[in-house]
Amino acid sequence: MADGRTAPTVGQMVLGLRLRDLREGAGCTFAEAAAALSVNTTTVRRMEKAEVGLKPPYVEKLLKTYGIPEPEITGFLELVDEANRPGWWHGFRDVLPPWFSLYVSLEGEAGLIRSYEPHCVHGLLQTEDYARALLRTGFPTASDEELGRRVALRMERQELLRRTDAPKLWVLLEEQVLRRHVGDARVMRGQIDRLVECGSMPNVTVQIIPYTSGAHPAMFGPFQLFRFDIPELPDIVYTESISGAVYHDERKDTTVYLEALDRVGAQAAPAQHTEAILGEIRKEF
Repeated sequence: MADGRTAPTVGQMVLGLRLRDLREGAGCTFAEAAAALSVNTTTVRRMEKAEVGLKPPYVEKLLKTYGIPEPEITGFLELVDEANRPGWWHGFRDVLPPWFSLYVSLEGEAGLIRSYEPHCVHGLLQTEDYARALLRTGFPTASDEELGRRVALRMERQELLRRTDAPKLWVLLEEQVLRRHVGDARVMRGQIDRLVECGSMPNVTVQIIPYTSGAHPAMFGPFQLFRFDIPELPDIVYTESISGAVYHDERKDTTVYLEALDRVGAQAAPAQHTEAILGEIRKEF
């Protein structure tokens, strides 16, 4: 990021969208907004997309240009100050790639997280031992200290499931995830026990996709769909590769993923069968 941020906070994303709406409501073009700040139009566009930090003097000037009353400007600037505060994950920036920082921000603010996992257990449901074994494979040259930091970050993320305002988490796991050995048999038994425990939480749903369910429309790789209780934010889908990630927020794109999740959920074993399936697989370890 040009201004040194690891990624925008959700608050900055929301305020950027509000600035866009206020500009359009005032009938102000990008060029007119840029002229008020003595900057180019790219700067205004990036502010609205939360690609740069929101500088209070710039925001105040824009709001005055849009004809916003003074009391509302004061309130908006207070929100800017709050949104500009680094998220808790900023303390892990030494082991947190910039492209994943946004994921952690979205995860913490979502009201609903829906996930398709064909390769490994969802990060929010992993045990410490499973996470350590998995991350050791992904970062084979990492020192013990670095690996410990990566595991600590993953465990810290899981705290959101225990919040009073915890999001709803709905995970679709391929059967092969449970049969793939990550660590030794002890680690896998502990991980399966953890999934049973999480499945009993009122805000967590885990469904297993058996081999016998056949082909389905999500067979292209893992992805997450975030839905928010914040009206300004659309659904956002996260897809990941070895070297980075892509965030989709256009409705035409997110709808495709949502429909895939619905169809796969219908093919998967019902959630009330998950504990029994896990119990049978656990016997193999």
